[in-house]
Amino acid sequence: MLQPLLAIIAGLAVGAIAILIVGGSVGETYMEMWKGAFGSFYFLTNTLARATPIILIGLGVALAFRAGFFNMGSEGQLVLGALAAAVTVIYLPGPGWLRMIAGLLAGITAGGIWSAFAGWLDARFRLNLLIVTLLLNYIATLFTGYMAAYPLKDKTGSAAMAQTVMLDKAAWLPKLFQGMTLHAGFILAVAGTLLLYLFMKHTVKGYEISMLGGNPLFAGYGGVQRGKLMIASMFASGGFAGLAGAVEVLGTQYRFLDGALTSPGYAWSGIMATLLAGSNPLGTALAALLLAALQTGGMGMERNTDVPLEVSSIIQAALILFVSAKLTLSFIKRKKARSKNGSAV
Repeated sequence: MLQPLLAIIAGLAVGAIAILIVGGSVGETYMEMWKGAFGSFYFLTNTLARATPIILIGLGVALAFRAGFFNMGSEGQLVLGALAAAVTVIYLPGPGWLRMIAGLLAGITAGGIWSAFAGWLDARFRLNLLIVTLLLNYIATLFTGYMAAYPLKDKTGSAAMAQTVMLDKAAWLPKLFQGMTLHAGFILAVAGTLLLYLFMKHTVKGYEISMLGGNPLFAGYGGVQRGKLMIASMFASGGFAGLAGAVEVLGTQYRFLDGALTSPGYAWSGIMATLLAGSNPLGTALAALLLAALQTGGMGMERNTDVPLEVSSIIQAALILFVSAKLTLSFIKRKKARSKNGSAV
């Protein structure tokens, strides 16, 4: 926990410098940021609702990173999962609860298949997974944007926005508290966190995933099949991101709206949370809550002070900078150790 805490302290210090530059009071600004995130039960539920998709995406990225695979395609998996959930609920006949469950499963499947496809390209053709997942983001976001703007566009109203029709209210995720934005997707995020932690810590497959990510050569000698495990890990990783898109559509937006999931930066916040927590599932959930608090608290800060919202983005950027520096130093140390010790495992 020491290194993440140091990164948070350093990020807040950079934010303090930015606040002083714009002429604000550091203490007052951070107090308003705290109030905007946790100052009342209403603000707390807003923060938890904001954290829900970040937690789910972060869990998926953490799983892939633990296996040694750089899944940077969470944004594409997110929007595909959201569109799949919306289409399923719109066109599937049956009672609302059945369509809701089917929508969640469709989101998981769509995100998982899109992610596994990138893993298959790596396993079959040795294409760089980092590059492939990044490029697949563009295909997914442009495809879902086209579908919302043309074949699936809501033409019943006068709005010119690229969006599907409103989902049946019977298929919405229930709110946890009346009049609040927090929905049952948060329960799914908490359950996913605990299940992934237990899976990684207490199962054979979880151990194989960690072993493959920690020492691929040793894992190969131990009989771990990299290709199959890569595709399975990538499917699960993308499934978490697809679920994040599904719960946002079914619990917050109630339709697929082009740009509504990409503009808030949920995918990159999830990756940021994973990096900050060192791919630990429990730490990822806490880091996601921290990032969500910075975002919702930043809105409160802008409302009640003269400090702009961009200061919270500066703090997040500083966090990533310090975490990246830690990863870079670790890579340099490992490279020097290999040069010194030869090729021994």
